Amino acid sequence: MPIFPILAFLFLAVPLLEIFLFIQVGGWIGVWPTIGLVILTAIAGAFLLRWQGLATLSRVRRALDQGQIPALEMLEGVLLVFGGALLLTPGFFTDAIGFACLLPLTRHLMARWLFIKGVFVARGPRPGGPQGPAGPGESGPRPRGGRTLEGEYRKDDP
Repeated sequence: MPIFPILAFLFLAVPLLEIFLFIQVGGWIGVWPTIGLVILTAIAGAFLLRWQGLATLSRVRRALDQGQIPALEMLEGVLLVFGGALLLTPGFFTDAIGFACLLPLTRHLMARWLFIKGVFVARGPRPGGPQGPAGPGESGPRPRGGRTLEGEYRKDDP
């Protein structure tokens, strides 16, 4: 399915929907409370983004320490950035989607749905790639579970 028509529709529909919502909410509560509400949601979103961003980063580090690929956590990080950008955009519709991306339950559900639909696929490192089977400075893949033994070696040439 071509992406351009979808993006063109969204670039037209979302601003029109935001204008409509501004007019409706402004008519119900007034101009200044509407502006205050938009500013309040931006401030609340910034605090929520920081809090959830640090929690997601902690989960990424924990998964890496256990030798696992933090694919779901990384996708949640992308959703956090997307949600934060939407909260900086003035409007009620974008704020609703932005908060959905920042709240842990809905963000986790969105990330799992994206994986199930195959939008994002978790893949491990490719053996023999530009850095070989392991990362730079490593001699092999990180063991799962066990202990890491450190030591020195030397090669004796005959």
